[in-house]
Amino acid sequence: MFAVKAICLTFILATTGYLSSGQIPEGYYSTASGLSGSALKAALHDIIDDHTELSYTATVNALKVTDEDPNNSSNVILIYTGWSYPKSSYSYDWNREHVWAKSHGDFGDYPPEGTDLHHLRPCDADVNSTKSNRDFSKGTSPYFLNGIPTGCYTAPYIWEPRDEDKGDVARMMFYMAVRYEGDNGETNLELVSYVNSSPDNEPLYGNLDTLFKWHNNDPVSAWEISRNNKIYSQYQGNRNPFIDHPEYVDLIWGDGIADEGEPVSHASDFTASNIILNWNEPTTGVLPDAYLIGISTSSFEAIPVPDDGVPVENSSISKNIAYGIGQYTFKNAIPGTTYYFKIYPYKGFGEAINYKTDGNIQQVMIEIN
Repeated sequence: MFAVKAICLTFILATTGYLSSGQIPEGYYSTASGLSGSALKAALHDIIDDHTELSYTATVNALKVTDEDPNNSSNVILIYTGWSYPKSSYSYDWNREHVWAKSHGDFGDYPPEGTDLHHLRPCDADVNSTKSNRDFSKGTSPYFLNGIPTGCYTAPYIWEPRDEDKGDVARMMFYMAVRYEGDNGETNLELVSYVNSSPDNEPLYGNLDTLFKWHNNDPVSAWEISRNNKIYSQYQGNRNPFIDHPEYVDLIWGDGIADEGEPVSHASDFTASNIILNWNEPTTGVLPDAYLIGISTSSFEAIPVPDDGVPVENSSISKNIAYGIGQYTFKNAIPGTTYYFKIYPYKGFGEAINYKTDGNIQQVMIEIN
């Protein structure tokens, strides 16, 4: 017989009493004042960089403090469900969830990325396993655990948290994309506007547009403020800027997410060598958010033309590549096969995605010997 894990359905029902001692230190964000876009992102990185690092072992006891149930000091509150579990049931009932999944950048359980408390949360072990390394976006199927609704949804490559956690998740992801910029031997983490963002451990995570909406629709809570204060004062000595200043999200990413219509120009010089596709990207006008590469083994005409408002997921015949990369390595090419590729720039995301399908569509044919 198999033991069925009991689920405690204690939820946080009130926000009073969450605020711990401590507040934003005077002048903490002074170097970020008046900035926006990449300049603000760089300034915030410098402010929160070089935090005090914890070992992965030490994060267990730290989470018992940062995520303590305000109504029961013997318990922690779990992300994605809001359930309250005993601190003592760590490793059986609950474990550590990397909200930025560690495979998206392949940083493992090592500091600083893998032990950063700003994105580590207690989580039901089964929920954690199901969430896995999925991107964050809108799901289609409700997720139940042992017949109990969690409020979460899933879809291929996608995890949608319950509404109460959406803003929290978004602000943790924004923090990670600013804190880790590739300096000091660390991983350069970036948010992108598509899902299945890291099939080969790329340091990317989607979906930026969805996270932006979640941030705006689920404002900062007293729980987040309290947790941010604890991490700063008791453990790492750095803060999540997007909890302290929610407006920073729009100042950094808002212009890139606004609906500006389709890109003005196509990529140019779309070439290939050993199935490494390269292209020059436009640098003026309305720039694309990403590109869709269509793949066929029969003809250019067999590559479907994408429709506005219908996102195309990564698959064996399609690949989304963020603007700024300019390259895609096509793997598993079969000798004796001719491959056809087309590249379509696009702007926007989800139902607002807008592909450029007119004009000089770049294409290339490659014969594999």
